[in-house]
Amino acid sequence: MDKLKAFESFVSVATKGSLTAAAKAEGVAPAIMGRRLDALEEHLGVKLLVRTTRRISLTHEGSAFLEDCQRLLSDVANAEASVSAGGVKATGHLRVTAPAGFGRRHVAPLVPRFHDLHPEVSLSLNLSDRVVDLAGEGYDCAVRVGDLPDSSLVSVRMADNRRLCVATPAYLARHGTPRHPGELAQHRCLTLSSDASQTRGWAFRMPQDSGGSEVVHIKPGGPLDCSDGQVLHDWCLGGWGIAWRSTWEVEAEIAAGRLVAVLEDFAAPPNGIYVVFPQRKHLPLRVRLWIDYLKMHYERPEFWREGVNP
Repeated sequence: MDKLKAFESFVSVATKGSLTAAAKAEGVAPAIMGRRLDALEEHLGVKLLVRTTRRISLTHEGSAFLEDCQRLLSDVANAEASVSAGGVKATGHLRVTAPAGFGRRHVAPLVPRFHDLHPEVSLSLNLSDRVVDLAGEGYDCAVRVGDLPDSSLVSVRMADNRRLCVATPAYLARHGTPRHPGELAQHRCLTLSSDASQTRGWAFRMPQDSGGSEVVHIKPGGPLDCSDGQVLHDWCLGGWGIAWRSTWEVEAEIAAGRLVAVLEDFAAPPNGIYVVFPQRKHLPLRVRLWIDYLKMHYERPEFWREGVNP
């Protein structure tokens, strides 16, 4: 079995949702694609796809394997591009999108420095909290925080992100430090208003009688709420209550002592910070260099505490 070809066929079928469409794109018969998938599943010893006459869907193992395959194929393409590009300079226009709050803090400051390194590359940065259709709107890549429901995109995990309860030392001195999520009912919690996107509440990992743990969501109350996360962050820094914020937003303040993390023993498992881009056979050099540039910064723990070094 040609493993690389089998991986490519699996990714093509999974993203297109059809043996016929994947086979047509590759110029082979659907039966050949089917045999490649059968051989791959037999080699791995797991079922990756559930195939019926009407549709194809991923199994749980298939979903996990898809992300790994996309990353592997991207790495292979990048390795080929590195050899073929040689001393060629990156040129052209790069279109990038990112969430507004995260982008202002952790993407925008890096853009001018990237241009200094690659002066023949121009860059447009779109900051928006909506999920942008990369291919449909002509973007090269996106920075995304959290779960990635769209499996048709190639994703590269850059860093972990957690959500923490934080407050100022002054607030905790006045009102006490909660030791259990249930005690949040006794505190002034700064929450997103009901018309904001995050409606499930604050997530905590709670121990179970069986010895394991389960993620539960709590909707704390408080006298102040807002639809904008930056406003909640500012109120929290002003000592007006406890907020539930991402580590990318508060890690610098925690390191400086302006905020204190509480209930860390109950913090939910981290999600990811990703760069995602459409499936392509050959990734443009400017896109590959931008992804490598972000990864170089984001994988350093001190970046999240200090930001861009002068």
